[in-house]
Amino acid sequence: MAYRVYLSATVSPALAHTRPTDVFGPDAAAQALAVFFRMAQEWGLHQAQEQVLLGVGRTTLFAWKAGRVRGGLDAVVLERLSYLFRIYAALEILLPVPERARAWLHKPNAAPLFGGQTALARMLGGQVGDLLVVAQYLDAQRGGDFA
Repeated sequence: MAYRVYLSATVSPALAHTRPTDVFGPDAAAQALAVFFRMAQEWGLHQAQEQVLLGVGRTTLFAWKAGRVRGGLDAVVLERLSYLFRIYAALEILLPVPERARAWLHKPNAAPLFGGQTALARMLGGQVGDLLVVAQYLDAQRGGDFA
């Protein structure tokens, strides 16, 4: 059964100047990672792909999957998650049928940004910027820049 993940794009102004670990302690980090792992399952991702998207090693990934989140998430993982959640949310709007969203990620794309490769291949480039450009592309497809 596919899980549909709904995310809020609003951030409290009071949180704007706090450190990520102040906001995303172990409990909040575990919840954010649980959302990611449901998305990854819905998208049909493999463990190695999850590692690349989160920018973490195998041991960390398996600990997080087991619910062992000892501390808050660092700023880089939070940034990666924010782009992944943005991508998911944009696909929810553009392609509300889960199978179509998954197919879009795995299907070769003729847009210059992708160069005939899949959106997922671009996202798996390993750099935070790879996630950002896919998020920006989808935001543009939705009719605006929501960066």
